[in-house]
Amino acid sequence: MTYLVKQVERGVRSMLDETVRRFGLTTPQYAALSVLARRSGLSSAQLARRAFVTPQAMNQIVAQLEAAELIAREPDPANWRILRASLTREGERRLAACERAVDRIEDQMLQALDSESVERLREGLLACAAALRGLSESVRSE
Repeated sequence: MTYLVKQVERGVRSMLDETVRRFGLTTPQYAALSVLARRSGLSSAQLARRAFVTPQAMNQIVAQLEAAELIAREPDPANWRILRASLTREGERRLAACERAVDRIEDQMLQALDSESVERLREGLLACAAALRGLSESVRSE
């Protein structure tokens, strides 16, 4: 099963790389913007966990997005050392443009499935991602 997941991941990643590049983004940058659109105010460390990248890699991604004025960061009121990221208007605009193109990739990928199968796949993938997040956190705490 993991081999099939890897095949799909590689195909999706290749298409994403090509698609988001047209909007001046990398796939990890697009992923960070997508996460922030759904959950604003995350720290770089929280973003890294949600995007399955190292904190060091996410620090670099965040710095690039901030330099491009796609995100803004503000100190957390309770702890000024933590910077909370949110999308700027330009970040929202760029993400929306990317998502329209990415939706076309998803539509093509899922075209052979009926709506019930798509929903079952979505639920299964969400469960798998949650399980892997839990596994990743338990491995880090050992």
